[in-house]
Amino acid sequence: MNLKIALFGIAKEIVGQPELALNFPEGQPVHQLLEQLRTDYPALRQLSSLAVAVNNEYAEDTQLLQERDEIALIPPVSGG
Repeated sequence: MNLKIALFGIAKEIVGQPELALNFPEGQPVHQLLEQLRTDYPALRQLSSLAVAVNNEYAEDTQLLQERDEIALIPPVSGG
């Protein structure tokens, strides 16, 4: 299946673009997507956390992905 992934903050800087198109096996869980992205972009492994939102809600690692899902990678946020 083809996934479109929106990237924010440092994740966008690491990947070098605001959105990714990725061919990914149907019905795989979120944690498999994260592992694939960390393999493709090793600098993502250095982030203390990386949240995934699916259809505008934070996703559990076990949530299964579907082709029409809206996916976003949300890096750790700091501020003051």
